[in-house]
Parts: sequence; C-alpha cells; structure tokens
Amino acid sequence: IVEKDRFQTLWDLRKQWTESGVETSRATMYRCVQEMGYRCRIPQVKLLLNQKQRQKRLTWATEKQHWTVAQWSKREMPKCLKSSVKYPQSVMVWGAMSAAVNAASYQEILEHFMLPSAEKLSGDEDFIFQHDLAPAHSAKTTGKWFTDHGITVLNWPANSPDLNPIENLWDIVKRKLRDARPNTLDELKAAIEASWASITPQQCHRLIASMPRCIEAVISAKGFPT
Repeated sequence: IVEKDRFQTLWDLRKQWTESGVETSRATMYRCVQEMGYRCRIPQVKLLLNQKQRQKRLTWATEKQHWTVAQWSKREMPKCLKSSVKYPQSVMVWGAMSAAVNAASYQEILEHFMLPSAEKLSGDEDFIFQHDLAPAHSAKTTGKWFTDHGITVLNWPANSPDLNPIENLWDIVKRKLRDARPNTLDELKAAIEASWASITPQQCHRLIASMPRCIEAVISAKGFPT
C-alpha cells in the first residue's frame, strides 16, 4: 500500500487499512511504517520541465562540464528577491534597489548599479554576466543593451533556478529575514540590507565552488531537476 503512492499520509494509509478490515492505531501504523524502512518527509517542490527543456539543460551542463571554479567565479549574478511582511506591502530588491522590474527598469539597474559594481569587482578584466530567462532579462532591448556595452552573457536554460548558486544565497537571506520578523516595510528594508551585509566572501566562494558538482548532478539526472 505504501509503495503504490509515496505521497499518502498516515491517515490515508490508516483509512485504507480500515477499509480492508485491519483496525490499528495511528501510533502502531507509524511504528510499522518505520520498521519497514520508510520515513515521513515533506515532498520537495520541483519545477515541471518538458522534454525540450530537459534536453537544453543536459546540453548546457555537458558544455559546462569541464569549467573550473575559477571560470564560474568570473560571473556577475544579479537577482531580484520579493519578500513580504504580514501587511499587503512588499519590496523588490536588487542589492538595495526597490522597484517593479520590467525591461526598461532592469536596464536602468544594470546601468546604474551593475556596471559600477562590475568595475569595482573586476576592474579592466572581462567577465561573463549571468541571469535567468525572466521577461525583463530576455527582452530584445535588454539583449541590445549588453551588446552595446560589449558584455558577454552566459546562455542559460529555462526554468533552472537549481543551477544558480545565488538561489542558495537568497535562501540564506530569507532565513535571516524570518529570524528578524519585520512588521513594517521600513523594518523589512532594514532587515534585507542587514541580512545581505552579513553574507561573507567565504559563503559566496563555497557556493561558486559547488557549481562543478551541480553540473555533474544535472548530467546524472539527464536534465531533470536536481
């Protein structure tokens, strides 16, 4: 019964057992399931990928299979994070930028925030810019902006947040925000800035260093979410 549907709860199992004429308590059923080697887990949510998307992920990972940590470290990775308080207010951030992000505003962010940051971090060295396929990122005008500025953009497969190490960084920020428990929009902004400022270079390096393992995981999964 358990193996027919791994998403069943103990109450679902108990109901089936009762209907088949087997009366048992929830505690007894839990112990039996444990003794059989099963454990209760919350299912992890994964993006649903079609065959074409999986193939593109696999091709992408294969192309990057021999990239070194040093190569991954040359990327610039912006990201937008939306976090809400208990009131109907929210703030969209890029670093410390609050706005609704469309193609035009995204290009303004790139112009006024990304470029100065890139110059500070990379100096005169070339770097590869990475972002996902959000509408603001994949707009033709955004592509032209990068071409006009002579910036190379890393090709990125659709629906693949699991490939981006900065997602783990945002998870760290979100956990810190939960601990801070902001109640107002100003408190939320302050908590985001404090959480971001607390991230260390060592944490960033560990996330970047995980990319070769991530690539191998995608190849092993044949393009499915990792």
